[in-house]
Amino acid sequence: MTAPTATTCLWYDDTAEEAAMLYTSLFEDARILNITRQVGGDKAFIVEMELLGQRYTMMNGGPRYKLSPAVSIQVYVETQEEIDRLWTALGEGGEEMRCGWLADRFGLSWQILPKALSQWMSDPKTAPAVGAAFLQMVKFDIATLQRAADGATA
Repeated sequence: MTAPTATTCLWYDDTAEEAAMLYTSLFEDARILNITRQVGGDKAFIVEMELLGQRYTMMNGGPRYKLSPAVSIQVYVETQEEIDRLWTALGEGGEEMRCGWLADRFGLSWQILPKALSQWMSDPKTAPAVGAAFLQMVKFDIATLQRAADGATA
């Protein structure tokens, strides 16, 4: 017996292939694994992709259900330049939200986060100051968060 596997399935109206092409263009080692076309047509029904080591199934299921911020993909990055690059690319035609969240033009929500955020937020000394700082932000600013963390431990 083989071990079970899990993947996240994301429901799109009819833009799954276009979305997968954007997402895989933004991340190193990301790739589209398979596209299942609708019977009798060229339109994608199921798109399977791998992004940052995670597998996703994207389905063109029609307009019945919509993506919402209740589900988001968290991406942890090292630099402000990487936050800025992803924020710009994913946010084009989408909607910016608070605390590092944005919804792309397809409706999928993303959190573009500095890698150090987990460490800052798990430290009782820095968590209150860093939390207060990021609650004021839309896109995360690493330098401002670092100053908040440094000030809490000084």
